[in-house]
Amino acid sequence: MSSTRNNVVFGRGNPDSKLFVIGEGPGQQEDEQGLAFVGRAGKMLDSAFLSVGIDTNKDCYISNIVKCRPPNNRKPLENEVKELWKLGLKSVLLFVKVPDNLKDNKGTEALNPDGLMQRAIKTVKNACPEMLVMTDVALDPFSSYGHDGIVDNGQIINDDTAEVLAEMSVSHAEAGADFVAPSDMMDGRILTIREALEDEGFINTGIMSYSAKYASAFYGPFRDALDSAPVDMVDVPKDKKTYQMDYANRFEAIRETEMDIDEGADIVMVKPGLCYLDIVREIKNEVDVPVAVYQVSGEYAMLKAAAEKGWLDHDAVMLEQVTAIKRAGADIIASYFAKDVVKIINHS
Repeated sequence: MSSTRNNVVFGRGNPDSKLFVIGEGPGQQEDEQGLAFVGRAGKMLDSAFLSVGIDTNKDCYISNIVKCRPPNNRKPLENEVKELWKLGLKSVLLFVKVPDNLKDNKGTEALNPDGLMQRAIKTVKNACPEMLVMTDVALDPFSSYGHDGIVDNGQIINDDTAEVLAEMSVSHAEAGADFVAPSDMMDGRILTIREALEDEGFINTGIMSYSAKYASAFYGPFRDALDSAPVDMVDVPKDKKTYQMDYANRFEAIRETEMDIDEGADIVMVKPGLCYLDIVREIKNEVDVPVAVYQVSGEYAMLKAAAEKGWLDHDAVMLEQVTAIKRAGADIIASYFAKDVVKIINHS
């Protein structure tokens, strides 16, 4: 790793890292290149958050990742980003959904310099140059098999996948991304990405690594919306358990996280959230970089459903959950509740 690399925003040892909230999720329409999703991150006490999408006409609107979240009217992405900045938002987190005809086993469309992710990055930067842009790096949105890695004879090919992820990261950096966020869980991919970025001169591009991502049943609503679940085919792994972590395993989370930091990660993430607060605290006690926690779509959907039935006080439980995640040690929280949480805090 280059010794000349500067700390970037949440870089290791940065004493100014704060609690941030990131809300993200897909929208509802596609064009020939799919749909891009954006989540927002900013200081929890002075920000508002929601999720939007863009198409080739640069229209965007709040997403409906799960049926209990109502959509809002569409508005131009440029206007939306400018509004976010005025509200005190500091960054956005981008995701993409591509149609089946652009998917293959190697994620070729992910490297398209004029692809949806690359155009979304440029749209945000053109609208608000100071906005910090973070991007999802994974093959599953681009995979014809719905996996985070290249599939061959029923197996996920780790090293070949890592090379594609590195090319994807460079492509995002070239388009203007400030952070890449690999969510795939391939072994060694952080080092491969870091070396590729630095070889191309992107020494200040940050990496937020999904370091302890568990093979969880809580991802269902997001995978349905993104159409990124593994396909039911012969010689295609039926799930992601060969590369995501066993939810009964605690020690592997520490090892994986420490390896990611050694390889060049600036932020490490635990995913999902509430069922893994013991992991959050253990990692927080062991590392010196910011720790992110992703409160995933299934966690969001359960509370929404219970509140609709009148079984739980939505806002009270929501704030209790987010506070518990923070208390466990999270510096950054990724949550579909982000907008609701910040609205309450800003008006309290």
